[in-house]
Amino acid sequence: MRIEKDALGKVEIPDGAAWGPQTERSRHNFKTGPLMPAAIIRALLTIKSAAAAVNMKAGMNQAVGQAIIDAAAQLQALPDDQLMADFPLHVYQTGSGTQTNMNVNEVLAHLASVALGRPVLPNDDVNRGQSSNDTFPTALHMAVYPAVTKVAEAAAAMIQTLQAKEAAYAQVVKLGRTHLQDATPLTFGQEVSGWRTTLEQDAATLQALQAPLLTLALGGTAVGTGLNTTPEQTAAMVAQIATLTGLPFTEMPNKFHGLAFHSELTAVHGALKTLAADLMKIANDIRFLASGPRGGYGELTIPANEPGSSIMPGKVNPTQAEALTMIAAKVMGNDTTIAIAESQGNFELNVYKPVIGATVLESCTLLAGGMTQFDQLLLQGLSVNQARMQELVDRSLMLVTALSPHIGYAQAAKLAQTAQKNGQSLREAALASGAVTAEQFDAWVDPLKMTNAAQK
Repeated sequence: MRIEKDALGKVEIPDGAAWGPQTERSRHNFKTGPLMPAAIIRALLTIKSAAAAVNMKAGMNQAVGQAIIDAAAQLQALPDDQLMADFPLHVYQTGSGTQTNMNVNEVLAHLASVALGRPVLPNDDVNRGQSSNDTFPTALHMAVYPAVTKVAEAAAAMIQTLQAKEAAYAQVVKLGRTHLQDATPLTFGQEVSGWRTTLEQDAATLQALQAPLLTLALGGTAVGTGLNTTPEQTAAMVAQIATLTGLPFTEMPNKFHGLAFHSELTAVHGALKTLAADLMKIANDIRFLASGPRGGYGELTIPANEPGSSIMPGKVNPTQAEALTMIAAKVMGNDTTIAIAESQGNFELNVYKPVIGATVLESCTLLAGGMTQFDQLLLQGLSVNQARMQELVDRSLMLVTALSPHIGYAQAAKLAQTAQKNGQSLREAALASGAVTAEQFDAWVDPLKMTNAAQK
């Protein structure tokens, strides 16, 4: 062990640890829950590097500033599992994220000190011109923006697969269902088009709400006033962050908003929740239409990725649909967490920042990964059982809807009721009634024409 000091006194720190006393205190005081996501750590490292570059121009010792920049680059080059060895703190800590901000400050100060052979201070040097209250929300926007991009990319790939299925099955007629009851026919391509359009709209909404994440609260420092920094330094730091990340980050116009509210993150997660709800509907549609193979709907065939049962040989289960719907359930629950956390902006500071950031990132990771595996392992290999679809259409009594304009609603309803009661096909009941001739029935009751797909 080695002994270091902070404002509260001496602290024993494991000799091989790169962190300092504040991190060590937090490591013992907050032991519950997941670790702070690596994406947030990397964003903070970028902020510290940008700050050092700007501070060097404002009077910081050049060697100290360069040592901080070099230490940040050294850490950024590590894979996540190696990087996180120096960042052992948990999400559930102070609501400002101060312990993690100081963890980053201390690690950079330690590495820079070792490189220089002289002390580099975590507060005075690495944290110069900053506060946890503005660096942490800045890091959240920086971490979440690319995570949302990955969700949008996964959605785009899924949309492309749906477009191919839509085209392939544009003329394949199937039974429509409303209220879980038989309805008039449509093509499977039309059904898929509904799924595809929904995801397109979800992706467009998500990307529109993603844009405000490009604004950064940096420069607000403790309460939004910008104490201990200058507008010029803030502008330069934000510009440097944009250069380092390759993303068009800009300065948030009102820093009081940026510290006390996280509306941008709450809004973008609302779009993630909507996407999750729609994915649940699509996945459920597919798994029910694929139910069977002999005791269910049986209209779709899904890939057999793994044995479905430990006791029933040959069973194939819709495992990817189940995984995606569980992810959707988690994301919906996450939205409640974020909404409550967003409401906790007491006066000048929201004090639920870590859980907001970690939870949005979790939802992004789950959705991006879940959609990708659903697309690759289920959707792309999905095929239709056209014979089963045709069988159900032929047996449907709701084809009677096409007769209604010719014989009236009441007579058409009576035909459907008679066919159901007597176990007849609709054609048999219609011809037996004398209401229509065989030629009329065949001309009027054409399932493909009923879908309007034939007209396109």
